[in-house]
Parts: sequence; C-alpha cells; structure tokens
Amino acid sequence: MQSPLSSVHRWVWRDARRRANNLLRFAEVEADGGRDLVRAAEQTRDPLLRRLFLVHALDEQRHADLFRKRGLALMATLPVGPRDDGRADWLAPGERGLDDLRVEQERDGALLAFLHLSEKAAARDFTNYIAVLEGDPPTREVFEKIVHDEAFHMNYTHAQLLRVAPKDHGRLLWMARLRRLWSLYLRFAGALASVIGSVVLTLQYFVLLPPFALLARRAQAREPRGWAPIAPERNARGAQKRQY
Repeated sequence: MQSPLSSVHRWVWRDARRRANNLLRFAEVEADGGRDLVRAAEQTRDPLLRRLFLVHALDEQRHADLFRKRGLALMATLPVGPRDDGRADWLAPGERGLDDLRVEQERDGALLAFLHLSEKAAARDFTNYIAVLEGDPPTREVFEKIVHDEAFHMNYTHAQLLRVAPKDHGRLLWMARLRRLWSLYLRFAGALASVIGSVVLTLQYFVLLPPFALLARRAQAREPRGWAPIAPERNARGAQKRQY
C-alpha cells in the first residue's frame, strides 16, 4: 500500500542535490545518536542495557558511514551550486534518536520509550524512501541495509522497556509520544517561520524599495551637474587651517 505522503517524499528525493544534502544530514544525526547511546551506556546500571546500547551505538556509526559515503559520492557528481537551505528537513526527518533528550537526566525506561518510538518512525520513513528511490539504486540500497537494523532496534527497545518498566511502560510511551509531537511542532514552526521570513523580505524588496529608489532618482535629477561654487565665507583667510 502506497503511503499518503509518497508524492511529498518523491518530490523531496527527486532533486539530486537535495538528496545528497539529506544523506549528509542523516549521517550527522546518526553519528550524534551513536554518541548519545554511548553516554546512555555509561549512565545505566543495567548490564544488559549497557551491552545493547553499545551494540546500537556501533550500528548508528555504521549507518553514519553509509550515509556519508553515499552523500559524498552523489555530491561529487553535481556541479558547484548553492547549498541547500534545509527548509525541507522536516519533510524528510530521518532518524531523530535521542536528539531531543538530555541522556544524563533520563531514566532507563524513558530512554527506551523514546528510542523505541524514534526507531519505529525511522523504519517507517526509510521504508517510504525506498519506495520512491527506484531511480537511484545505490541510495535505495543504503536505505535497504539500514532499515533492517532499525527493525531490530525497534524490537529490542520495546522488549527491554517491558522488562525494565513492566507496569509503567504504557505511560512512558505516551509521554515519549507527547515529547516527539512537541519536537515535531517546533521543527514545523521553524520551517514555517523561515518560509514566512523569505516571503516578507521578498515583498519588502519589491514593494517598499521601489518608492525609495524613485525618490532617490528624483533627488539626483535636481542636483546641478559639475562643480558647485563654494560660499565666500568658506574661502576666507584662515579657513583652510581648520580641520572641517
């Protein structure tokens, strides 16, 4: 079944430069998520979670390498051009991992709930991207490799959440959903503010600037041509001894 957002995803990934920039951005997010997971492994007192978090961190670093390698390969085939402005980021979010949490301040249950929802969303989004990348087999292959790991991450975080918080896992998942919704709203608001700012600046350029340019041209037309005579008092003896 085709995703309702397949046309949006197809538009986002159709442009080669935007595709390369998205892959490089995904690489940064994955690498940052790997570092967060290492910190989570250092913080937890659960030996099983520590081992799983470290395995997960290695997967994130491998994903970052795959995304970066493919993004640079795509970028090398493109002519030099303007850098992508990033306003389509919220349309192709990729994996968010723990970017909205302070790992040091979270308990194991909250971390697992947030990670589970993040990995679930990433698996869904990456599957949608695979469906619209039929014209770019190498990039599609990268997502196909990564989406299998995302499914494992989604399953282990849910299983460990049930183990760590058997009675409280439902509430933790709902709290994590609310936090993700708030983060999504902030990203959408930022993108919308960027678009509104561009529109307002464009309107100012074409609506407010022309009258001032016309007034400046009229003032210039009234100015006499050539050298203007200096008042006699300014040529008085000793006037040249002053600085002004």
